[in-house]
Amino acid sequence: MLTIARLFGKSPFAPLQSHMNKVASCMEKLTKIFEALSHHEREKIERLVADLSSLEHEADLTKNDIRNHLPKSLFMPIDRTHFLEILSLQDSIADMAEDIGITLTLRPLDYLEDFQKDLSFFYSKTMEVFWNAKQIIEEIDELLESSFGGIEAEKVKSLVEETAFKEYESTLLERLLMKKLFSEGDKLPPPSFIHWLKVVEGVGQLAKLSERLANRIRMLLEVT
Repeated sequence: MLTIARLFGKSPFAPLQSHMNKVASCMEKLTKIFEALSHHEREKIERLVADLSSLEHEADLTKNDIRNHLPKSLFMPIDRTHFLEILSLQDSIADMAEDIGITLTLRPLDYLEDFQKDLSFFYSKTMEVFWNAKQIIEEIDELLESSFGGIEAEKVKSLVEETAFKEYESTLLERLLMKKLFSEGDKLPPPSFIHWLKVVEGVGQLAKLSERLANRIRMLLEVT
């Protein structure tokens, strides 16, 4: 595709933002999956997960296109390695979203009602971490215009700190959810216990990857 090549001409960070929009589409679809999960709509979950897999594939194609058109010469405002690290972190978020979706389709779900409510709250907090990270990616152009300094840099630092705190809150919720799962897990058959354990761990990874992405942008302020 020539689209990504043209984006590089518009802004060196526009391709990253384009890819992040694909990742955000995956996360929006995952949110719909969790809404269907709260209503025990198994068939709807199956359809939504199929849609999510298609969106994740689109994100992969965009990632590969960016790599194929990444300038070889060093006229980019950041090191090529740093650029690829950011791209890889974004792509890992889309991959994890798909993994969670697929996990939810592996077998019929056995529900723990109170656990389900806490899981929804945990997921919502994780999404806050992700949307913060996406906002930081959207701010990169302004960072470039300010030569990675000044008021814009301070704004991004503040956003990164907020993202880190939300990830911390997400981690606390994950611990509480794990305790509840282990304390009530004897009500579930072993495959169901493992099933829910993988879902909780996957959602926790989404928060961690999003916080890592935000922190990676913060590091750019120290090396540019």
